[in-house]
Amino acid sequence: MKIGARAPHCPSQREMDTASTLVRIYDTFQALVRSASPVDVATGLAALWALRTVIQAFRKRFRTTRLRGPKSTSLLFGVAKDLFASSDTGTIFEEWSKEYGVAYEVPMIFGKKRIVLCDPKAAAYLLSKDTWSYVGTTGAKEHMSRTIGKGLFWSEGESHRRQRRSIAPSFNSTTVRKLSPAIHKTVDKVKAAWEANIDADGSGSVVLDVEKWMHYVSLDSFGIAGFSYDFGSLHGKPNSMISVLDAFGAPSSPNFWDGTVLLISLFYPIILNVPTSRVAMFTKLRARMSEICELLIDSAAKEQEEAPSERVSTIGLLLKAEDGVSGRRVTREEVMAQAREFIRTLLFASYETTAIMMTWALIEIARHPNVQTKLREELLSFGEEPSYDQLTTGFPYLDAVVQETLRVHSAVQDLIRQASEDDVIPLSEPVQTRSGEVVDSIAVKCGTEIGISVPGMNRSEAIWGPDAKMYRPERWLEPDGVTRKAQEVRGYRHLLTFGDGPRACIGKLFAIAEIKTVLSVVVKNFVLEMRDGPDTKVEAVRGITLRPKVVGEDGIKVPMRIRQYKG
Repeated sequence: MKIGARAPHCPSQREMDTASTLVRIYDTFQALVRSASPVDVATGLAALWALRTVIQAFRKRFRTTRLRGPKSTSLLFGVAKDLFASSDTGTIFEEWSKEYGVAYEVPMIFGKKRIVLCDPKAAAYLLSKDTWSYVGTTGAKEHMSRTIGKGLFWSEGESHRRQRRSIAPSFNSTTVRKLSPAIHKTVDKVKAAWEANIDADGSGSVVLDVEKWMHYVSLDSFGIAGFSYDFGSLHGKPNSMISVLDAFGAPSSPNFWDGTVLLISLFYPIILNVPTSRVAMFTKLRARMSEICELLIDSAAKEQEEAPSERVSTIGLLLKAEDGVSGRRVTREEVMAQAREFIRTLLFASYETTAIMMTWALIEIARHPNVQTKLREELLSFGEEPSYDQLTTGFPYLDAVVQETLRVHSAVQDLIRQASEDDVIPLSEPVQTRSGEVVDSIAVKCGTEIGISVPGMNRSEAIWGPDAKMYRPERWLEPDGVTRKAQEVRGYRHLLTFGDGPRACIGKLFAIAEIKTVLSVVVKNFVLEMRDGPDTKVEAVRGITLRPKVVGEDGIKVPMRIRQYKG
């Protein structure tokens, strides 16, 4: 079996059996023709008819179901350019689902087609399949390779299984519990810094860009808890890593050439060899990540030497990783090679996505003073600083606020897979094909692209009810707040924010612990208001991810007025 990426073709046993049948029929037909008797000719014609029937059945069986869907808005780009330009693709996909059903086909670049699923049953089937059956697309994998390397996100099949098994202990509940004091110390620095800013202002409050601060928290927590290294962002320490990552988070360049090359490269990655400012930034980011990797590895090695029995950081756990099957201890060289890919993956994924989720959480509690007040009352009623276990299970409203933020504001927008073998995907409700036939499953041929819109599923009115677009944490505490249809979604807490199946986000417990710690410290000690009032418009702008920003602000900023809570 191949390790890593492979061409999306793997003949099934049924294909091989059918091919053998065709060969036998053809051989029989040749023998009959040579005999040339009238009876044999008639028999040969019957065999020819049988051959034609088998071929037609074979083609029908292995042809991707042609579904209805929206028309192209561009001869060259299909609807890809519209989706790329939108900051709310979830609404677009949901509207198409209302018109065409829970599975439909969208035209993409240069005539390519993609099947889109907005169905809990189909999504659960697709995402639960092993990483051999459905793999990443060539374009997405090339982008990952150039940005963060050929690590966990890039790998497939046995390579992915082995990497995930090695890394998993670094993110289980036991490890996150041990790391939670380090997270809390980092968040306490935010508290001290904000108090100092308020005192220095002298007016009792101060306007701060919380988007920037949440990225500082995310990076410093990542460094200290993961690698025993303090980036010093919260102390104002100059940090070239943040400047590079922020450049990637900035709105996409209006340059037509850069945008076109980026869009085409998602489908035809060879175009990434064309020089553009975006490609140059990819190169710069990769180089900066390599520098940070060496720095973090050195820090972790020092931790290993000074306290070999502790090994609390994630890389410390990697250093004692063993192959679960053979019992063979992974060598230091293997660990260091793996660690470089691991660090790049986490810098890109953990830093950016967690910071985005924390920013959205603060935006929502600032826009909903009643939610902020109710949350503060719950936190203050506890008294002392909660432990990891208490934060996890002892604050139902805090949990509801976090889950509602994850539902309404997913940092990940799409889950795209490519079939590496012929398959049939079941549906929870029938859909109509282009020919008018009604089907309750769809056939997908090897090489077919299939997509799931995460916000389209998380905020679907068909799944979550008529108030699906509203930010309402109470739904998580009500008996029927999570609808029956939503309960069919098999992701974490019935959401696809962290994906599902073998490729589900491995760091979700760490991310949730960090978000809850930030909210518990900030809401208990400060009152947050949108600088321009609760009706301030906030938009999501596309860089390499979708970051929130206040409409009209220069750059990616979310200014809030912050004052200390006096009781």
